[in-house]
Amino acid sequence: MRAALWFLALFGIAVAIALFAGNNQGTVTLFWPPYRVDFSLNLVLLSLVATMVVLHLALRGIVALLDLPRQARFWRAQQKERAMHAALLDAISHLVAGRFLRARKSAEAALAQERALSASSEPPPHAAQLTALSHLLVAESAQALQDKVSRDAHLQLALKTEWPGVVSQETHEGTQLRAARWALEDREPQEALNRLAELPQGVARRTLALRIKLKAARLAGQSEQALDTARLLAKHRAFSPDAARVMVRGLALEFINTAHDSSQLQRIWAELTPSERAMPELAVQAAQRLLVLQGEGALARAWLLPIWEQMAANPLGFAERFGEHWRFKLVRAIEATLGTLDAPWLARLEALQQKYPRLADLQYLVGMACMQRQLWGKAQQLMAQATAQGLSDAGLLRSAWKARAQLAEQRGDSQAALEAWQQAAQD
Repeated sequence: MRAALWFLALFGIAVAIALFAGNNQGTVTLFWPPYRVDFSLNLVLLSLVATMVVLHLALRGIVALLDLPRQARFWRAQQKERAMHAALLDAISHLVAGRFLRARKSAEAALAQERALSASSEPPPHAAQLTALSHLLVAESAQALQDKVSRDAHLQLALKTEWPGVVSQETHEGTQLRAARWALEDREPQEALNRLAELPQGVARRTLALRIKLKAARLAGQSEQALDTARLLAKHRAFSPDAARVMVRGLALEFINTAHDSSQLQRIWAELTPSERAMPELAVQAAQRLLVLQGEGALARAWLLPIWEQMAANPLGFAERFGEHWRFKLVRAIEATLGTLDAPWLARLEALQQKYPRLADLQYLVGMACMQRQLWGKAQQLMAQATAQGLSDAGLLRSAWKARAQLAEQRGDSQAALEAWQQAAQD
């Protein structure tokens, strides 16, 4: 449609010119004494147009001729800039391919081209970022080649580059992150943590920075900091829910094991989140650690109470969810506090044992509680039921036979005691 309109417009212009020039009788007279020259008006108009066109073309030719030196300089600078970018791309390609010597040479060639370009003409607007990336590639290659002197030198040059814009600032932050990763690879966790501490707060909370911080904190033995970092990574969904739970649980266990007295362990327990304190692995470990540190048994049972309530609601479901061995460990942890067992806890134990009479570990626990309170007859009955039902945990079964042997010795039945001791030795 546009072409048709242009055709109609040109046709109209041609018709108008033909009508004007065909019937134009005007003349232009030039007096040059003693001469007189008459020109057709159409010829004069055509001559003026032709003269203007020729003058325009001549001026453009002169301008182009005078601009040739600038064009030559621009072409040479463009060739240098293309060579610089080509060298940088070659360095990246060699680096990802594992050809570190070639990567370093290509990055150094890019730096040489950038210096030559800056010296001969105005540097490109992205020269700072390109220089920093080239230094970073040389340092990365030197790190792979274990050339720490060259790595540190180019790292400092990359960090000292002036940063005119936001994009270059991102490059600077990336250089700091790479330096932290190199320190971690060299087994220098404190240096990595110091590098991360120099970053802005927003950058330090990025997933990549948190991953580096987690590894450095674990390598440095800083369990508390590693646990806090793992929580942030789990919050940012850096791991799957199951992997995050396993990682947080492992770090929390390490944090608990760092306690050297009961007061420190109580502070550590208070710093755990409610979801972490509801993990059977952490609660049982914390309670056992508290008892090792001569802590109060009542406090240990208070930490175990939420886990006990979970297990009491559905012992079989608890075993399916966490594993049957954690129910046995819970029984062992409570058994260790039987010396200070109070009436409410004894009522809980008896109620659950009566509700699930076929669970041998509950029979064993209540039997040990009865032995502690010198209820010999009931203890003998419960221990006999526990061994008869078959405790699947070898440690609990051995303890049950030992308890039966002690009960038999208490009532003077040496033959039954001998058989029980022999069974305990076999188990």
